[in-house]
Amino acid sequence: MASEAPIRPASNSPGKRISIALAVAVHLALAAFLFYGVSWQSSAPEAVEVELVRAVPAPPPVAVPPAPTPEPPPPAPVEEPKPTPPPPKPEIAIKEKEKPKPPPPKPVPPKPAPAARVDPFQEQLKREAEQLDQRKQVENAARELAQLQANQASAARNKAMSDYLGRLRGKIKGNIVLPPEIKGNPEAVFEITQLPSGDVLTVKLKRSSGHAALDAAVERAILKSSPLPKPDPADLFSRSLDLRFRPLEN
Repeated sequence: MASEAPIRPASNSPGKRISIALAVAVHLALAAFLFYGVSWQSSAPEAVEVELVRAVPAPPPVAVPPAPTPEPPPPAPVEEPKPTPPPPKPEIAIKEKEKPKPPPPKPVPPKPAPAARVDPFQEQLKREAEQLDQRKQVENAARELAQLQANQASAARNKAMSDYLGRLRGKIKGNIVLPPEIKGNPEAVFEITQLPSGDVLTVKLKRSSGHAALDAAVERAILKSSPLPKPDPADLFSRSLDLRFRPLEN
């Protein structure tokens, strides 16, 4: 600390009084500053308590549906402007319209396409294939016709043979005298040998009917019927014939 100056006897001048008062105030302020500075450093600092709070998770955001977009009002019907009538055409335009139109141009015929080049070898093969096909068709038609004619001839021959045998049996049955003790409708088979004239040469029993009297009556009727009827046509003639006889057969 600085030493204080010796106090001189006060004077009556006002300037000295003011300087003395200022010096005293400065000394007092300096003493107060030193006092409070020392007392502030000697005091212990107060403890600071800090409370830790656990952070709570924020709730998930709730999706808010978007507000419905209002439908735009239907557009007001727009009235179409009425077509304005065309202005009247002048008389010159009408006269030009009445003029006859020129005839349309004649169509130009299309030019023929150039002929394709023909391979003579291929043409020859094609002609041979066509000829072979035609030949096969002719042969097939001839074969079918021959088969048809053969079937018709066979049917006609069978019918003629059936008629011939029917006439033979009819003539022979007309000469059979049946014995009275025959029962049922037994069958007997005879082999007949004849001449082209129908004359009977021999009669042979091939299968008996089981009744000797009936077999003998049929054999006598065959011999009595000689000459037998001739076949028609003549090529149906056979020197040897097998005839079946039943007493109740028509």
